[in-house]
Amino acid sequence: MTSPKGFTLTNTNSCRLKFARRFLRSLMEIRRRQTNHNNLLSSSSSSSSSSSCLGDQIRKSSQRIKLAAYSSMAYAVGPRKAWARALLWKLKNRSSNRRRFVVRKTCLLGVKKKKKKRVHVNKVNYQSKGYERDNNFVEKTEKLRELVPGGKAMDICSLFEESAHFVKSLAMQVQVMQDISDQLSR
Repeated sequence: MTSPKGFTLTNTNSCRLKFARRFLRSLMEIRRRQTNHNNLLSSSSSSSSSSSCLGDQIRKSSQRIKLAAYSSMAYAVGPRKAWARALLWKLKNRSSNRRRFVVRKTCLLGVKKKKKKRVHVNKVNYQSKGYERDNNFVEKTEKLRELVPGGKAMDICSLFEESAHFVKSLAMQVQVMQDISDQLSR
């Protein structure tokens, strides 16, 4: 199976290929939407074109590309990994949360909510070296839980396994994006 620009697709079941296909499809969709949006803007008003608008467009485009890369990676891995399920769930609920926020904002325009008091728990500082090392380990695993999607709900063994797979997937994502960039720059 051959695609444009000299890409050859032989193993259709590989995760890398699934990611590349879905990511390229997403990029084409982003480009199509952006050209449609630009055509609408140019036909409606041609008087105002400021650098802040251009900076905002670039920021939004980079955000869309980032989301396309993450969702493509999660779909390529599929539901067999917890981090992929968590990422897909987060991306799926992202759009519905925006709609809910707009509805709430319009409904509760004049009503102020009471702020909840936050309770801060101080971490215990242990003096002996054994406890110090354990405390350091706990802090590092908590940091790892924040980095891996869905890591807060995992036990320590699953967290290490999922984070290793997540890092491998990120490396694959970078490699595929580099390959696409190299192919298109020729």
